[in-house]
Amino acid sequence: MKHLAYLKKFFWIYRWRFLAGIVFVGLANVFRVWQPKMIGQALDTVVERVKFYQDHGGISAHPEAFAELGSKIAWFGGAVIGMAILMGVFMYFMRQTIIVMSRLVEYDMRKEIFAHYTKLDLAFYKRNSTGDMMSRISEDVSKVRMFLGPTVLYGLDLTFLFILAISSMLSVSVELTLWSLLPLPFLSLSIYWVSSIINKRSEKIQEQLATLTSTTQEVYSGIRVVKSYAQEAAMGRWFADQSETYRQKSLKLIRVDAFFFPLMSLLIGTSIIITVYVGGLQVIAGKLSAGHIAEFVIYINMLTWPVTAIGWIASLTQRAAASQKRINEFLGQEPTIQNNYPSLNGANHTIQGDIEFKNVSFVYPDTGIKALENISFKLKPGQKMAILGRTGSGKTTIADLLVRMYDPTDGQILIDGKDIREHDLYELRRHIGYVPQDVFLFSDTVLGNIAFGRAGLELEEAQHFAKNAAVHQDIMGLEKGYETTVGERGVTLSGGQKQRISLARAFAKQPDIVLLDDCLSAVDTNTESQILGYLQSALADKTAIIITHRIYSMLQFDKIIVLDEHRIVEEGKHESLLAKGGYYAEMFEKQRTGEDSREEDSLQNADRRVQNEEMD
Repeated sequence: MKHLAYLKKFFWIYRWRFLAGIVFVGLANVFRVWQPKMIGQALDTVVERVKFYQDHGGISAHPEAFAELGSKIAWFGGAVIGMAILMGVFMYFMRQTIIVMSRLVEYDMRKEIFAHYTKLDLAFYKRNSTGDMMSRISEDVSKVRMFLGPTVLYGLDLTFLFILAISSMLSVSVELTLWSLLPLPFLSLSIYWVSSIINKRSEKIQEQLATLTSTTQEVYSGIRVVKSYAQEAAMGRWFADQSETYRQKSLKLIRVDAFFFPLMSLLIGTSIIITVYVGGLQVIAGKLSAGHIAEFVIYINMLTWPVTAIGWIASLTQRAAASQKRINEFLGQEPTIQNNYPSLNGANHTIQGDIEFKNVSFVYPDTGIKALENISFKLKPGQKMAILGRTGSGKTTIADLLVRMYDPTDGQILIDGKDIREHDLYELRRHIGYVPQDVFLFSDTVLGNIAFGRAGLELEEAQHFAKNAAVHQDIMGLEKGYETTVGERGVTLSGGQKQRISLARAFAKQPDIVLLDDCLSAVDTNTESQILGYLQSALADKTAIIITHRIYSMLQFDKIIVLDEHRIVEEGKHESLLAKGGYYAEMFEKQRTGEDSREEDSLQNADRRVQNEEMD
């Protein structure tokens, strides 16, 4: 139970509902246990009156016998029905308290886990698969809910019924009670043995379920790749193999359950045989009445489900413990990025946009890969800087460090002259408009995606920012315009459209610092010029860092840095870097040659069209 100890706080939160549930369980069992007593008394009364009439001339000599017996049986029957109704009413209320409590805790747990997921840093998401995280917040929480609801409810029900039923049995005959309960020690040993097996197998089943969920999620996310490589059959076999493993592990657990429940029934049947035999001997000896034997048999049958449920309760408890252990593993992880200086009283602090890197180095914590080494630069508010370099040189890492997805391994990052760790984390991110290289759209409307970073954004404002991102006409061409749902990860849009909607989302945020990570790679030249024109004018007073593989001649950069082997190898303005004749100059020459070639091809195509028109 050590893993399930985490749930104590929820029992405290819903303590009054839980306590009321305990009271209702107790009352329901009080009326349940009274029923066998009434039936036993009814049987003894009938036997006694029949014997009386037989001793006094037989029933035929007493015309009132049938009416008398009928009225007594009717009274006892009404009493039993009345107690059954009261028992049903309290059973309804016990479910409305304990089962509803379990649903409320399930709701709270899912919210808590989701909130904790959102606090964890990128390193956590790189270590763990999406499918595993989904499994823990869905399947594992559901199994814990089964412990909080049915397991607790039937556990309480079993406890009350055992206490009340056995107390009633002891009040009739201690000797017969001991004989009737003789199989219980064997039951205890069976539960102990089965529980240990169930616990181990439940953990393996949950782990395999997480693997199965991860496999499915990867196939669905990469369905385009699967189809384009005609690997549907191969992925189907892969899924079938994982499912078969899950099936085999589940069957091993089911075999234990299948063995356990018949064993419980055998032990209960043995109790009934012992009760009838020993009780019959005591009736012959005059120690007990026939009604007592009937009462005992009903009690034994009444205990059949609770006793059998012990194995079921043990199984659910072990599964819940295995699931809670998996949940605790994630809840116990603290994010490495901590908000150590939250804003007081929700104050909205402004950021001027002064950025300085002081000898910053960074090594990815999980892989040990070096991304940056001794990086230093400074940007004043409103200045623009371009970062260029080969793939893997560390360009994107600079953007990740500025939004504090990671903290630098060495060195210091200053925002407005203050260490970035001393800023309120959420205020810092609110003032930064970041368009990452890996564009992501939510399964929402176009308007919802543009307004994601700014609450209360009106349609007219969204249209304005969409025009600046050169995507307004594309949006109007969609079936429902800005109310069109883009699908999961924006699957219904092209790569260029997704990039430009992401740009509009960043523009709508109206940030003080703009970070653009190679976000114009999927747009054509004309669209690129339109977007760069907006960046040059509307964002003139914003500090901007543009990470790119292209050289944008339209933008006047205050500083350009070139990264290679995780270091700054060139730094300066456009003209000075061209004069150095290094990587930047080489890249500029290749780009210009490519543009000239495209322009020449375009002219040749135009000439061909003119010639074809003249021939026609």
